[in-house]
Amino acid sequence: MTPVHEPRHQTHVAGALASAFLAGPWNEDALVSRAGQAISPTPRWIRRVAASVLAAYHHAPVDRPRELATYVRLTIASLREPPTTERPRVRRYLLSEERMGRRRWPVAELETTADLAELLGLDLGRLDWLADVRGLERSVDPEQLRNYRYLWLSRKGAPPRAIERPKAMLKAAQRRVLREVLDHIPAHDAAHGFVAGRSARSHAAVHAGAAVVVRLDLEDFFASVTAGRVFGIFRTAGYSEGVAHKLTGLCTNVIPQAEWAALPAVKEPAVLASQWRLGRRLATPHLPQGAPTSPALATLAAFSLDRRLTGLAERFGARYTRYADDLAFSGDATLGPRMVSLVAEIARGEGFLLNEAKTRAMPRSARQQLCGVVVNEHPNVKRGEYDLLKAILHDAAVNGPAAANRSEHPRFSAHLLGRIAWVEQLNRRRGQRLRERFAAIDWSVG
Repeated sequence: MTPVHEPRHQTHVAGALASAFLAGPWNEDALVSRAGQAISPTPRWIRRVAASVLAAYHHAPVDRPRELATYVRLTIASLREPPTTERPRVRRYLLSEERMGRRRWPVAELETTADLAELLGLDLGRLDWLADVRGLERSVDPEQLRNYRYLWLSRKGAPPRAIERPKAMLKAAQRRVLREVLDHIPAHDAAHGFVAGRSARSHAAVHAGAAVVVRLDLEDFFASVTAGRVFGIFRTAGYSEGVAHKLTGLCTNVIPQAEWAALPAVKEPAVLASQWRLGRRLATPHLPQGAPTSPALATLAAFSLDRRLTGLAERFGARYTRYADDLAFSGDATLGPRMVSLVAEIARGEGFLLNEAKTRAMPRSARQQLCGVVVNEHPNVKRGEYDLLKAILHDAAVNGPAAANRSEHPRFSAHLLGRIAWVEQLNRRRGQRLRERFAAIDWSVG
């Protein structure tokens, strides 16, 4: 007894059968009948395959044709027939149109890739170009042929940070995806970064007044989120495989080889290791830091991480929150190396690595700070930051705004108002004092 036929032939036959199965009524006789139109001669095992498909899928998986084709291929591969059995060949592919699966949230209803193109105001060819279905971004050298512009920011004791800025047309498409899709998918309760109604203050406030606060950092947060995980987010939202594939292409990127090769050589062993890891991440489809969709997708991609770390915190009688790549735990003195080791293990299991050099355990006797917020007793602004703003406002009052604007900020007064508003969120009394000083200055001078 030998397998029905070799793997490549099975793949073609399975694809034709999957399309045929999805092209009409979902019952055994109808599946067998359409199979006879798709392949010839009709094998005697086709009814067994049809029955197996119906047992596995009670409803037609119209949003999962590739998954169905894989299931059919594996089912065929498991069959055994006499060697004399004539191999069926593909006669035709019956047309079957993908449809959305169950919508868990009120995301945009996009049945087909044509619907996605219409939502974004693109034709199908332009959609394919922006989604980079041919993977050209990684290899093309001329900047005008790329969908992204690149900027490298140096970091002390770390590899440079890659900023991948989408060009205007892609950025507009990503913003539409953010508004119509991602904004409707809820993040985990522990996530406070890039989530409406939450902030660095709400992230820090959870840990105010704790005996010990532990701060940890995820290495290369955006670059660690793979295209496979992004695809899973869109599939979970109910989009068909084809639409989810295009959405994933729109929201992920690969750094061109020429960009990476142009970076200066690194000599420090610790930095060299982390730069090697970063290079591996950037060389495969990942979330680009600079795309408007990346913060939301990174937050959603960390849902399982947040769920597991919330459970870990409960085991230690602690509290947990995350702001982007900053993890925070607070509790009593039991929050020590054992818990940090478990956090690292869970993070690895979820596709992330801790930046161990940034791990800090902060007792109440020292300053406890999260995302620039002091939390020893209640959320508060750092005294040094408050004093600096007072000094700047005093300088502006005495010497004029132009003299005080030493950093030559183009919108100096608006910049200061933003910093004052941040202080007000953390310490209303101090913020009001700063605002009164600001109001007493004639900003039209200089």
